[in-house]
Amino acid sequence: MSSTNLIQHSSDFLFIYEASQCNPNGDPDQENKPRMDYDTKTNLVTDTRVKRFIRDYLKSIHEDEVIFVDMEGDSKVSVDSKLKAVVKRTIEKEDELENAFSDSPESLKNYKKIVEENKGDAEEVWKTITDKKFKHKDINYELLAYLVKQKFIDIRMFGSAFAVGGFTKAYTGAIQLNWGYSLNKVELMDSNSIVTIMADDSSTFGKDYRVHYSLLAFNGTINKTAAKTTGLKEEDVKEFRDAIWKSIPASPTRSKLNQYPKLYVEIKYKENGTNGQFGDLRNFVETTPKEGLSDKQVRSFKDLVFNASALKKLIDEHDDLIEEVIIKTSPDVTFTV
Repeated sequence: MSSTNLIQHSSDFLFIYEASQCNPNGDPDQENKPRMDYDTKTNLVTDTRVKRFIRDYLKSIHEDEVIFVDMEGDSKVSVDSKLKAVVKRTIEKEDELENAFSDSPESLKNYKKIVEENKGDAEEVWKTITDKKFKHKDINYELLAYLVKQKFIDIRMFGSAFAVGGFTKAYTGAIQLNWGYSLNKVELMDSNSIVTIMADDSSTFGKDYRVHYSLLAFNGTINKTAAKTTGLKEEDVKEFRDAIWKSIPASPTRSKLNQYPKLYVEIKYKENGTNGQFGDLRNFVETTPKEGLSDKQVRSFKDLVFNASALKKLIDEHDDLIEEVIIKTSPDVTFTV
């Protein structure tokens, strides 16, 4: 794959979305209540939850890309099982195998020989290439690199650790984001509703816990150095920006309704710039309840005063470090630089 398509700039980004009368991220250790820091009355959402939104959205719009951290058919599977399934499908398609080793004729020759020796049985090929005695593990890593860079868009973005015999390698994601927290103090709704909580092989009954209103903020980075390993391309980053904005309201589940993006600000640094030059961008935005309202009375975005003037000032004062600022806003948020 040509390196000319790889990202050439690192970025820091801020993403904010709202959640109203829903459960943004249930805590399985707390009866599936919304995750909370009860000392500060702050609502929390894991980075894993947001990545799941993004993966589900990308899966819905792509046919040619494989979402690696995903179900296999209709079943939940481990990372090992998913990799096995994808490698076996690749082995079974001769043209796909040729694509994987297009820059390495000798590796292609070795892999084809293994396939022939096992009479084209993908299961037997898998056993051979993952056996401890297999002497050509380097060609496994060539195949894995091809799958990550050309097939697994979510691994190009977020990375993953593979721990399968013959395929043991960790890819650090070029795109990282922190746990999110609410910019406002959050109240849980009083509810005696009973709902069915589905597990893998069973279901139980529990209470339907929700928040009144939460304005959730995330800080993240896009790192050009890590992109060299995962193969993250400029078009992948465009996909990410589109997906993080569209994926959350696209979730059809009952507990995830009433969630909408409010603001995305990405500070793309000049080529010699690195991540984290300004620290956590959430430190430059704040909210307060509008005059006459208490924290407990906040029920929507219009009940808050949202102030991003410190972020605007930061960007204005450091123009010499910045290549570009990318902004997305909802109709009721104003932010320009």
